[in-house]
Amino acid sequence: MMGVVITDLIQISRLGEKKRGENEKFRRWIKSHNFVERQFRAAAKEVHAAIDCRECAECCRVTEAEIFEKDVVSLAKNLGISRKQFLEQYTQTGTDGELILKRTEEAGCVFLDGNDCTIYEFRPKTCEGFPHLLRGMGSIQHKMWAYVDRATYCPIVYNWMEQVKHLTNFKK
Repeated sequence: MMGVVITDLIQISRLGEKKRGENEKFRRWIKSHNFVERQFRAAAKEVHAAIDCRECAECCRVTEAEIFEKDVVSLAKNLGISRKQFLEQYTQTGTDGELILKRTEEAGCVFLDGNDCTIYEFRPKTCEGFPHLLRGMGSIQHKMWAYVDRATYCPIVYNWMEQVKHLTNFKK
């Protein structure tokens, strides 16, 4: 059962950073124990239902959205431009050398307008699945390394981690 849901981004940032050490300890602890992933997914569904991503959009401001060829083709088609035009106007190289949607440090993703994604109906798969608690490759335990960071800016991940710590009787 879910406790108080925290959605204030300043509070999420502060608490996520404050609990970073605890969350890293939890990540290591969870990998060394066997849990039925169904309970983690149930908690994720509950948190997802309580928080509207479209009210927040912090992930669009702080993360790099990696895109793949099928995304490039779909986005170019939906924007009514050539693949070459799309690549030139809307992409850049990410910190790990991957292809990402163009972004700035100040505003985030080039397709973000306030808290609205201007390509929401045909956004890339990585954006559609974010924060990857319910969708995506690999087990939740395997993906835990990413959640420590995401808990500092994503209300869904922060609240989910707190709930899962409670569910698993994690001792801080």
